[in-house]
Amino acid sequence: MNNFFRRTLTGAWIVIFVLGGFWIHPVSFFLTGLVILAGIQYEYYLMVGNTGTKPQMIPGIITGAAAYIISTLIAAGVLKMKFLLVLIPLMLLIMILELYRRQEKPFDSLAHTFFSVLYTALPFSLFPFAAFSRDGLPSLLPHNQVVFSPGIIIGFFLLLWANDVGAYLAGISFGRHRLMERISPKKSWEGFFGGMILAAVAAWLLSDWLGVVERERWVLIALIVSVSGTYGDLIESMLKRSIGVKDSGTIMPGHGGFLDRFDSAIISFPLVFLFISLFG
Repeated sequence: MNNFFRRTLTGAWIVIFVLGGFWIHPVSFFLTGLVILAGIQYEYYLMVGNTGTKPQMIPGIITGAAAYIISTLIAAGVLKMKFLLVLIPLMLLIMILELYRRQEKPFDSLAHTFFSVLYTALPFSLFPFAAFSRDGLPSLLPHNQVVFSPGIIIGFFLLLWANDVGAYLAGISFGRHRLMERISPKKSWEGFFGGMILAAVAAWLLSDWLGVVERERWVLIALIVSVSGTYGDLIESMLKRSIGVKDSGTIMPGHGGFLDRFDSAIISFPLVFLFISLFG
């Protein structure tokens, strides 16, 4: 199977997994985010570990998962916001554990352990707040337990993918001027603007169906996704170049790993959530 068809088949499964998981039911929404977050953190720690620095993988993943789980329960109205303070002893424990690991550069280990939580767990912990206690696009399966709508998340990923498709098509067709060759030699300004245009068109067409905010604001969200998503991809490329790897993993044939697929979302979603929180 050549690379194009492998990428296409894997891409179709990614769309089914992400849209289906986030859309079906609040429980599947929770589990989908948790699986993606754990996969991203695992790949990050594995990549960093290959450089000689040994971050605390298990405590780091536990802390990231705890942040996501507690955020979900708060967003669903089960817990109060003060329960986020549980993360304080978890982070202090990581620092104490480092005393007993006898690493050559312990603060390099701590830096990478904590950065993974900041880089991945913080953005994903905002996902529940964008879905619970929201009206709009209903879940595919009925539920009576909580107020829930995955509309913001579904719209966000559709715009993110529209941007990726537009950037890819414009880049291979017209790409001449490199966007940031030092970090990502294949990205072009033509691809960047192609992605932005397609994302804006998709936002305009899907806005009535998605609801949540007005059509013009969905177009602004598309522009936020396009710009910040591009930076998200470049930041991950910078990480891989500094480590000396091509892909973050191999779990998705033709697409790399979890971090390769969700690097744009990590940077762009906090800005989208901020925009909707202020102006939605």
